[in-house]
Amino acid sequence: MSVQNVLVAGAWRESRSGKSFAAENPRTCQAFDETYPVSDWADCDEALDAAVAAAAELRRLPRASLARFLEAFADRIEARSGEICAMAHAETALPLSPRLADVELPRTTAQLRAAAVAARDGSWATATIDTAAGIRSCFVPIGPVCVFGPNNFPLAFNSASGGDFAAAIAAGNPVIAKANSSHPATTRLLAEAAHGAVVDSKMPAATVQLIYRTSHEDGERLVADPRMGATGYTGSRSAGLKLKAAADRAGKPIYLELSSINPVVFLAGALDERFDAVVDEYAGSCLMGTGQFCTNPGLALFVDADAGHRFVAAVAERFRQAPIGTLLSSGVQSQLQTNLETLIRAGAEVVAQGGSGGDGYHHANTLLSVDAARFLQCPEVFQTEVFGNVALAVIAGSVDEAAQVLRALEGNLTGCIYSHTGGADDVVYDRLAPLLAERVGRLLNDKMPTGVAVSAAMNHGGPFPATGHPGFTAVGIPAALRRFARLLCYDNVRTSRLPDLLANRNPTGNTWRLIDGQWSQSDVG
Repeated sequence: MSVQNVLVAGAWRESRSGKSFAAENPRTCQAFDETYPVSDWADCDEALDAAVAAAAELRRLPRASLARFLEAFADRIEARSGEICAMAHAETALPLSPRLADVELPRTTAQLRAAAVAARDGSWATATIDTAAGIRSCFVPIGPVCVFGPNNFPLAFNSASGGDFAAAIAAGNPVIAKANSSHPATTRLLAEAAHGAVVDSKMPAATVQLIYRTSHEDGERLVADPRMGATGYTGSRSAGLKLKAAADRAGKPIYLELSSINPVVFLAGALDERFDAVVDEYAGSCLMGTGQFCTNPGLALFVDADAGHRFVAAVAERFRQAPIGTLLSSGVQSQLQTNLETLIRAGAEVVAQGGSGGDGYHHANTLLSVDAARFLQCPEVFQTEVFGNVALAVIAGSVDEAAQVLRALEGNLTGCIYSHTGGADDVVYDRLAPLLAERVGRLLNDKMPTGVAVSAAMNHGGPFPATGHPGFTAVGIPAALRRFARLLCYDNVRTSRLPDLLANRNPTGNTWRLIDGQWSQSDVG
């Protein structure tokens, strides 16, 4: 059986390792026929050398070249959308429509085109000019970027097409894409489209490279290599922290998305006002995509015990009636079971475990409950993320007890409070919202957190362990670009030697620059 090629230094070639793996069809639990290489250090070493050369070439290209590549890539993805979505469906069991074809693929191309706009404009680089001191600065490309893609978004977060990829390229860096082992064929198709766009737009040959899997040791060596500029990683906390430790020892930036239970607080007035509607919203969000969203609302907190118990009983009925979705892989199924058992051993009660159907890798829709006093005895255990169709309800007996729960929370991507629309919950909201806001990257009101809009104002980040650094976002252009840039200051450098963003003349006529303390689109002077 032949092994697929890696993309290194602008060419598709055989890996030199001699080792390979096959992904599994999550619906049939059987391995696919195609096999993919497990790259050894020789592949990584060659990719790094090629990326360094590409980075030097990219620094000399106009920003418009980056934009043209991103736009050409988006066009090529759309031209092969049927093939790409069909493969992603086969490898992940995510619905072909509307999930992949109608939502995720258009989101992917929209991100690429938004990144193209940011690259062409240049305002993201925060050009700052102090004419009196003769000092000018801006963000510049950081160098080769490695992107580790997750299993749950095979297109919009793919290492060869997703948000990290788009941001790294728009900031002027080459990307080494490390495919997720759950969907290597999807990643190969996207990398083929990217490579075609590289050729079309006459970009450096190694602007985009692809390897599929490495050993843990080589992965840690890769992110810590002196030639690496930065790394973007989305995945499990355990694997991410090992990569972070390796990168930190070498002083290399690494941006992690790790673990989040996304607490939702339900105030009494909201449940009195629209009980059934809120029940439906919560149950639907918990089970959407079989719970395999980084923003899945895995923890529900109730301020009023009686209302909380009624709500849990109603959600339990929805869980029993809902279909059971397919999990992404055997690894997801195994980890779900392990982490669920952790919660049960700690004292969580199984309120509902059921649902209809269930193909391939799957688990019953499961709702757990625990009182706040028990939660507070071991809050770190009860915050174990169960990635999948499992949710935990925490029943507090008072606002004071709910506040204690919020103070005990780790960092999360999102947090939400449902409250009475007429203001009946405002006093309680004003007390609890500041506590929740300290522990999340995105605070929502009366809206489930599952959707992550592609918006310049979006923050898809948060305090640890949601991410490795609370000051950055993986979604939201132009902010996402700054993860893959470094600040460079030019002190007493002649204007003829400055990059165009810092020249006296505004390079586009619309680029925003901070000139002598004032944001301006004008020329200097």
